[in-house]
Amino acid sequence: MKNIILIAAPSAGKGTVSNFLTKEYGIPHISTGDILREKAKEDSDLGRDIKYKIDNGIFVSEDIILDILKSRIQEEDCNNGYILDGFPRDVSQAESYQKILKEIGKNIGVVIVIDVSLETALKRIAGRVICPKCKSVYSTNSDGVKPKVDGICDKCNEPLVKRVDDNEETYMNRYNTYMEKTYPLIEYYEKQNIVYHVDGNVSVEYTHKQVKEILGEEND
Repeated sequence: MKNIILIAAPSAGKGTVSNFLTKEYGIPHISTGDILREKAKEDSDLGRDIKYKIDNGIFVSEDIILDILKSRIQEEDCNNGYILDGFPRDVSQAESYQKILKEIGKNIGVVIVIDVSLETALKRIAGRVICPKCKSVYSTNSDGVKPKVDGICDKCNEPLVKRVDDNEETYMNRYNTYMEKTYPLIEYYEKQNIVYHVDGNVSVEYTHKQVKEILGEEND
């Protein structure tokens, strides 16, 4: 199985696709956002700084993210591939990431872009809830990802919560930053002929079907 980079606007479904891939192929989902949110809970200057930036849709220092990531992808469970969600966020990070890969002898793999409209993303952000324990993502207004029991995680029975940064104002800050900083990554990776696009507007099932077809072709 190849390493996978997911690129999409906030709330386009990266977390849901990542959970599907982990279950389907047994490779770890590495979300720099989740790792940073754990750091943000720490009672330290670094933790408070990260929390402020997350809550206000501001990028965290590249050096911090790179240190966290380099350590994580060298763990044993990444030997057969992994899914990167939320990294790289811009071309500079992409270049730094490829230097890390060269240092540790790993291949970049494939880049999957989930295309979704702003209207669809805003609808999803309004209904998104997560499990604080296992990080599973659900939506209260999308049939494909609603929890079986309202407000309860299907996997570990924990009460679901809404992230403090899941509101329209903060979302638009994140979306505008994505368009300015992250969207150019698509062209950067297209020059390497490793980009695949999937339509994330239709349904969760349709998105998963497209991703599975892409990986089937890549692993033939």
